[in-house]
Amino acid sequence: MPELPDVEGFREVLRSCAKGRVVRRVEVRDTGVLHGVSARRLRDALEGRRFTEPRRHGKWLLAHTGGPTLLLHFGMTGRLLCARPEDAPEPYDRVLFTVARDRQLRYRDQRKLRGLWLADTDEDVVRLLARQGPDALAVGREDFEAALSGRRGGVKTALTDQSVLAGLGNLLADEILWRAGLHPTIRADSLSEPDRDRLYTQMRRTLRSALPTGRVPPRASWLTGHRDDPDPVCPRCGTHLRRSRVGGRGTVWCPRCQPGR
Repeated sequence: MPELPDVEGFREVLRSCAKGRVVRRVEVRDTGVLHGVSARRLRDALEGRRFTEPRRHGKWLLAHTGGPTLLLHFGMTGRLLCARPEDAPEPYDRVLFTVARDRQLRYRDQRKLRGLWLADTDEDVVRLLARQGPDALAVGREDFEAALSGRRGGVKTALTDQSVLAGLGNLLADEILWRAGLHPTIRADSLSEPDRDRLYTQMRRTLRSALPTGRVPPRASWLTGHRDDPDPVCPRCGTHLRRSRVGGRGTVWCPRCQPGR
């Protein structure tokens, strides 16, 4: 599932492929990924417009044009890529944006769980993102602590709740909690000040390390690099990792490094 580093990578794809270029043609190959906008209205709104500097908030990518804003959410299987217009579309290429004779931005998504929205004004952007919490990469320490302090459920559930903190998904939450030495089911409102400080620090470090790769990297020194092993062990202490479900999500943790309370 795309998480914050993936969407940051998609932002770079949008920037390098289309920033400063005029949308020459919009081809909607599957209207099932459009939300609140028809294919015709999407074409009328974007064709002739120029993409400006894109922005990301959590798992949302905002493609600004100086007029309407295209908002993209990638669900579990979505991605954004740059291709040539003459390249044959893949089966899951849902919407194509031709921005030059040799450049075409493609929204590709197998499962179509989210998709594309169109905001005519900045107020519409704010409305569409109203339920999102502060961005996990940009949030300050005080706002981070405030977001967690009122949560009575488990800390992993809080971290992955986009209305609490925007951008973290299953892989990042497990990685951050492992680095911080916190069990995923510890109540968020029971965290001590040192716990919160450690959690915030490790979240920042994990995100900054992952951003250049455009994904949550499965490095050998990371928990992420071992969660899918047949018999996974902790890369820090060698203890066999545990698997369970927390808030309906497959969860991996180390019983030695992350003891429960």
